[in-house]
Amino acid sequence: RRPGVLDQLKQLLPGWLRPQGPLEQLGLDERKIRRMEAIINSMTPQERRHPEILNASRKRRIARGSGTTVQEVNELLRYYRQVKAMMEQVAKWEGKFRGLSK
Repeated sequence: RRPGVLDQLKQLLPGWLRPQGPLEQLGLDERKIRRMEAIINSMTPQERRHPEILNASRKRRIARGSGTTVQEVNELLRYYRQVKAMMEQVAKWEGKFRGLSK
């Protein structure tokens, strides 16, 4: 794994969303990112596209395949839902600002 993955992620965010300081302050560290990646890689393409289909047995399989716990799988899914909701809000804000500039 290349060093600086968190810094690369930070650069992908729009300037006004980009956190000041290291991403570790947000609770993201290299170890946690690697675990998230292992969980995602243990999902089927369909599960990645539609995480709402994940039931208890699928979560257990993903946890076993990724070397993590079901709690960590649930934590990633909760984090995904939060980020998705935040990005939907950002899209709404951008739509409002676009209308103001015309």
